Amino acid sequence: MARYRGPRFKQCRRLGVNVCGHPKAMDRAGSASFARRKKPTDYSRQLTEKQKLKAYYGVLEKQLHRYFEKALKSSMNTGDALVISLERRLDNAVYRIGFGNSIRLARQLVSHGHILVNGKKVDIPSYQLNVGDVVTLKEKSRNNEHFKECFLGHPAFNLPYFERNTDEFSGKLTRLPERNEIPVQVNDQLVVEFYSR
Repeated sequence: MARYRGPRFKQCRRLGVNVCGHPKAMDRAGSASFARRKKPTDYSRQLTEKQKLKAYYGVLEKQLHRYFEKALKSSMNTGDALVISLERRLDNAVYRIGFGNSIRLARQLVSHGHILVNGKKVDIPSYQLNVGDVVTLKEKSRNNEHFKECFLGHPAFNLPYFERNTDEFSGKLTRLPERNEIPVQVNDQLVVEFYSR
């Protein structure tokens, strides 16, 4: 499975936002060595927004382009449809609910078979959740101290469209998210412009 393997903090500083979710990722971002020397062009701004979206969700170019093509056919705003479909990915849901403290760990949990969707094992990170789907940590995996600490010890995103159940080690997609509720700092209109060139 292809994914970005480069340095995460450097990627965050280059993009100007904390895409990996680590509290120390942007510590050196204010340094003069990372200041922009030239005014960015329109293409540069569009490219940066697209790179941010890829980094937030851990997808590569081909995958993102497929999501964009699906979003074009949607009845809602193309930018909103693109971000909402990425938000409904299973690996992202595992991260948002709090089973993993990063999108990388969440993807690993899914691909290693620790996650159930509606009681059935799903090991495809790009699996699209539907409203009402319940994501659960496997019974056997609940004994793992690291997974338990991630879910119970770290504060989750507390998003209005995900409902957490700490007793059952589960989370439920209660409704489709609205674009303004999704915690990604991306100008999706520029992403649409980039792909519409």
